[in-house]
Amino acid sequence: MDARLLVSLSGVTTRTLHRCAHLAAELERRHVPLSILHVARTEDGPVTAWVRTRAAAGDSVLLNGYDHRIPPTHRAVHLGRKAEFAVLPAHEARLRLIAAKAALDATGVTVEGFAPPRWLASAGTVQALREHGFTLCADQNAVRDLVTGETRRARVQDFTSQSHRTETVRCFALVLASARAARRGGLVRLGIDAADLSRPGLRQALLDAVDVALENRAFGSTYGSLRHTAPAST
Repeated sequence: MDARLLVSLSGVTTRTLHRCAHLAAELERRHVPLSILHVARTEDGPVTAWVRTRAAAGDSVLLNGYDHRIPPTHRAVHLGRKAEFAVLPAHEARLRLIAAKAALDATGVTVEGFAPPRWLASAGTVQALREHGFTLCADQNAVRDLVTGETRRARVQDFTSQSHRTETVRCFALVLASARAARRGGLVRLGIDAADLSRPGLRQALLDAVDVALENRAFGSTYGSLRHTAPAST
């Protein structure tokens, strides 16, 4: 079975926007769409405008939380603030999702699912997502259809998960993991934070990982499109 290649981009800011646009252009040359992990924002600035433009061009947008600056009251200390939904009970997750949806409505951004910060979502968060009409949740190890209960198991390959290694080894590991996942079929999930695009080695490694997946018969797709196809595994 040919693999589906999912490339996600998080952490888009006004300072990194030009690099994000360049990455999007490089992926377009390869006929690979982006899945943008978008933190709900109340301001209608250049980042939000770019996200709307990319969505209109066929990219997918996933909600990536409400506000990473506000620490969850139940967060585990070792996870840090960016793991906003990692340990939340359902009632607190509901409050954040309500605020996030209001912010999205105010800026005209439509999302196709949810990807928690650092790919970590508590059981309470998943429950709250279902209650608020979200149909998809992409976590660290799987992509879950919240309507049918079907699960596609595939781990996200990114540089954060390899932070204990040197940059050279991290780059090699990402490309190798992409090749292996593509040969197996199913999903090839690659992710990068916009801040890493300032590092030429990491940026090139991501593109190399994309290229090797394509060479192994993977084809570019988005998280939002997964609900329209039969699952690879449950």
